[in-house]
Amino acid sequence: MKLLSITGTHIRRSPYQALAATLTMFLTMLLAGFFFVTSAALVFVLQYFEAKPQITVFFTDKTGAEEATLLQQKLEATGKTAGIKFVSKDDALAIYREQNKNDPLLLEMVTADILPASLEVSASDPSFLRELETAIAGAPGVEEVVYQQDVVDTLLAWTRAIRIIGGTLAGLLAIDSLLVVMTIIGMKIALKKTEVEILTLVGASPWYIRLPFLLEGGFYGVLGAFTAWGFIIGAILWLRGGLLTFLDMPIIAGVLQNPAAPAFLIPALLLLAIMIGVGFFLGVVGSFVAVGRYLRFEH
Repeated sequence: MKLLSITGTHIRRSPYQALAATLTMFLTMLLAGFFFVTSAALVFVLQYFEAKPQITVFFTDKTGAEEATLLQQKLEATGKTAGIKFVSKDDALAIYREQNKNDPLLLEMVTADILPASLEVSASDPSFLRELETAIAGAPGVEEVVYQQDVVDTLLAWTRAIRIIGGTLAGLLAIDSLLVVMTIIGMKIALKKTEVEILTLVGASPWYIRLPFLLEGGFYGVLGAFTAWGFIIGAILWLRGGLLTFLDMPIIAGVLQNPAAPAFLIPALLLLAIMIGVGFFLGVVGSFVAVGRYLRFEH
């Protein structure tokens, strides 16, 4: 308790320095948290598209079930498919009727004979789509191949860009946070030079001298992380309606639909724990380096 009291005194005696350190930590954790949340959302979106049929193979009217079965076996033998589903003409008509059930005129104009049979193929990895498309295009009875390579490629590009840019910026801000904490704690140690010397002379251990400064740095990190987390969660709740409309996917809706549900609370609290842990670590490391340099210089 005494060490915590000393730490609180250090902070109260230099409020502007404490504000500077906390603000730097806040910006670092805000960017890191935004990067983490955005990356997680993109992973969910990518998984959503990967779970859907990524290649649709339409057959000619004269193609029978035998040709479709042979193509299905050929694709399964590659070991690069996650699932293959055959959709017959009757199945295609049932799907069409379900999609257009509110428009009777469209239903009267379409019969099973004019709809093509098809195969819906999902790749086990998006990188296999081009290979599978090439194998399908040369198969007998295939009239057209439609696949979502462009969508998946765009999502993968966004994910890579966010990881690289966000990770680089977060890393630079983390280094900046360490330098700011080191500078502020170093200045405080210099101002308390006489007090530290007296404590050393009366037999105080190095750790007794170090701990208040280490706790001070950790406090800056925790306060900055908690504030950044509150800002991120507040922004998500404020934009929740727009996000649900823009990302119209069951997996996203399940998280954002009810903020009081475990599906939202558990990831939010997990993010808080990670951010506080990282913030505390950065603050303590910066303080440890500053205090270590001073004690090594003095002794």
